[in-house]
Amino acid sequence: MPEEFKPSYTFTDDRLNELKQLFPEAFEDGVFNVDTLTELIGEHSTSNRAKEHFGLNWVGKQDARKIATKPPTGTLKPCEGEGVNEDTTENIFIEGENLEVLKILRKSYMGKIKMIYIDPPYNTGDDFIYSDSFADSTEDYLRKSGVKTDEGLLVSNPNSSGRYHANWLSFMYPRLKLAKDLLKEDGIIFISIADQEIHNLKSLCNEIFGEENFIEKLIWKNGRTAASYFAREHEYILCYGKDINKLKLFKYWGDDRISDRAIKRPSEKNPTSIIKFPKGIEFNSSDKVFPNQFGEGEPVKVISGTFECKNNVLVNDVELEAAWTMKDQIENWISGKEVVDQKGQILEKFFFKSNGVLQYQKIKGTNHPKSIITDISTKKGSNEILKLFGSSVFDFPKPSELLKHLIDATTEENDMILDFFAGSASTFQGFISSENLRSINRKIIIIQIDEELNPKKETGKNAIKYLSKKNKRLVISELSKERCRLAIREESPDIGFKVFKQNTSTIYKWQEFVPDQDGALPDLFNNLELAYKNPLQHGVTTQDFITEVILQEGFPLTAKQEEVVSGFFKITHEWVPYTLYATMLYSFKDTDFSKLQLQGTDHFVCLDKAFEGNDALKQELDNQCKIFTI
Repeated sequence: MPEEFKPSYTFTDDRLNELKQLFPEAFEDGVFNVDTLTELIGEHSTSNRAKEHFGLNWVGKQDARKIATKPPTGTLKPCEGEGVNEDTTENIFIEGENLEVLKILRKSYMGKIKMIYIDPPYNTGDDFIYSDSFADSTEDYLRKSGVKTDEGLLVSNPNSSGRYHANWLSFMYPRLKLAKDLLKEDGIIFISIADQEIHNLKSLCNEIFGEENFIEKLIWKNGRTAASYFAREHEYILCYGKDINKLKLFKYWGDDRISDRAIKRPSEKNPTSIIKFPKGIEFNSSDKVFPNQFGEGEPVKVISGTFECKNNVLVNDVELEAAWTMKDQIENWISGKEVVDQKGQILEKFFFKSNGVLQYQKIKGTNHPKSIITDISTKKGSNEILKLFGSSVFDFPKPSELLKHLIDATTEENDMILDFFAGSASTFQGFISSENLRSINRKIIIIQIDEELNPKKETGKNAIKYLSKKNKRLVISELSKERCRLAIREESPDIGFKVFKQNTSTIYKWQEFVPDQDGALPDLFNNLELAYKNPLQHGVTTQDFITEVILQEGFPLTAKQEEVVSGFFKITHEWVPYTLYATMLYSFKDTDFSKLQLQGTDHFVCLDKAFEGNDALKQELDNQCKIFTI
């Protein structure tokens, strides 16, 4: 039977399924028994009633946990024409409140992001954080962002507040929980932070990501900052892995080659063995015949054949005995297999030097960046902004070179990068720089809230002047998008991005009901009547509707969309094992469904009223695929 199309963003089911895999005994008749789980994990459990236990606690932690698990209430609306090279790009810019947007993205992008970088508010006492009153509500977010009139988006968090650290931790906790869900198993997250919260943030990350997945506390030497006693010259970048046991060594992108000898001095620990070398192996020497035994300290003995080179290659097959440094790799290379050493570096070839000693040549395949990052100052970030905009429009923008440094070290072909505190969009420009140099198919998603620019600051005045000339909204997200456009024009015209904005659902019956608002009850009944007559909001475009459907079904925003029959869209992506068909047509009269070639595993989403009481057609389609009606 056809099913009702319902919001499918859930967190509880995912967590319960994970627990079922680990502790099936704790589920009795499908119900989770906490006492049974406590018995199973024994001494590793603790009780909230215990008088003392180690851990990070603060006022509001329970509420922060609840916020993290609440499903989103909105969707994303495509904004065609606001991006660059929209038809060819898979890069995404999203305007919205990042916690809600992360929740909206979660089903489609869970376990898909390779690298996350964020530069959250440092909690200096002058910073603003996002108001919890709209942290889980698209309706409230839109009201505060100017779509509907109300107070502003951000709230101050002065260090005189009794909940100064608690407010910031409650703000960070649910966002980091969502970030972990989005990371691949071998994913990595970088978080910029200063002294005010470095210790609390590390404790928070130890709880969320696991202390065992801590990688490094990077020190970024960013330039001199005035301080009471010492001139502070650094900030921090905390680095955690999703699962450090699955995290690959950082790849080296240069073209350096290393050569060294492949034999060592014989000893009890390093005994000799015999390897047969076929003729034709490269010889870095003029014509020469070697004696049956040669070499000082690291002797090589000829067991069979003549060890002779001519025209820079080995003339005959020869068996040599020596204390080889990497016997297995040598034999694998001779047999034509790809060879990697213990450090993960690719061995290109083995060859004989002029003295007859075997050498190897390898590409430097791994990178070990230093934990102290120097020569990338804040001033470089400011100069980048001056070059692009002609004036200073951002406060303390991160230099794109810093982000390029992190992206180059940790991502490879087809990897996806996420920054959900985009701000000055330095991560996007760092991504562009890396993309140009490496020519590999990586993608990026950046998210920025549309907070108002501050006209009291010099940077705010400059930004307002710049955006006013372009008839843009006077919010940071508009400035962030403009940075992306300017960076593309300056560095890489073939790169692009699409724009989406957080919005309420396209489906009437999914609209939020806020009972404490004036006129809410009449609006509720009015909406129910409208939903019966017209299931979609007024003014919804086909692309708005399709975008919400693909996110509900777990397809990424860049999934392939093809209009196979007028008004019917076929959506596919390698991440999803079935094909999705969606239409917002109000009537299926005269529609030839045979052209869709529906299969049993396909999902078909449509309006229920489109059948116009034709139950036979509905049953016929239900026999062909899985139908979901609105």
